[in-house]
Amino acid sequence: MLGGWWLETPVLDGGGQVLARQAGARKAWPASHDDEQRLCNIVHELAIAASMKPPQAMVLPREDRINAFAAGWDEDDAIVAVPQGALECLSRDEPQGLLAHEFSHLREGDTRLNMRLAGMVCGLEMIFSLGQRMCEANENGSRSFLALPGFAIMGTGSLGWLAGRALKAAVSRQREFLSDARTVQFTRSKDGLVGVLRKVAGERASAGRRPGGRTPHLHPAVHHMLLVSNAAPTRWFASHPPLAERIRRIYGRSMPVLPARHDEAVTRPDALF
Repeated sequence: MLGGWWLETPVLDGGGQVLARQAGARKAWPASHDDEQRLCNIVHELAIAASMKPPQAMVLPREDRINAFAAGWDEDDAIVAVPQGALECLSRDEPQGLLAHEFSHLREGDTRLNMRLAGMVCGLEMIFSLGQRMCEANENGSRSFLALPGFAIMGTGSLGWLAGRALKAAVSRQREFLSDARTVQFTRSKDGLVGVLRKVAGERASAGRRPGGRTPHLHPAVHHMLLVSNAAPTRWFASHPPLAERIRRIYGRSMPVLPARHDEAVTRPDALF
């Protein structure tokens, strides 16, 4: 555990902005882009409504999927990061619902919990990760003599890996449900956040009909901080609840998916989600 904290200290001690830059984000440029100006305006409006110091608005320029995350130890170094795809696809009150979800994480201390959890999980997974690196093949596809002890180290550290992933996923799932509920209370509207989740569902439904999005190599520490998870792991290791369940909890019933872009049709436009 202490070793994991030591490895993560250069990232975590830098606060939300350092972690966001590790994930490929940059500060928003409101003077140069209209959509980023709208992002900054919404951030300041929500900060006034929540009586909070406005977090730094950041953009993931190489990510064209709908998502977002918040990070930071406190209000002084808090950030909200939104992919370029979300700025282009969301309309009307959907960006407000998206950002209100992240504001609720900041206001209730979820980001501080996530930052601490990131170091804790890194410590639990450190032995497994060491063995994994020792077993990696080079560019020619061959492994070095370190692979033999590496497999043994991976086996030794597998329990820590399982415990770390399960712990991180369990905490993250519950905080997402709570944040969804707080978002509806905060904005007094179900449509904003549910519209975002329905578009994410439509994005996934149409994924087989178009090339995959440009997804950067996000730092592992932010995987459980995202609005929605891009992966589809087993139930025990899922960092986010299923989209269908989140939508039903907010709306009380299944809802049809929405196309992420106006010129894009989902596979089953009449499917309930």
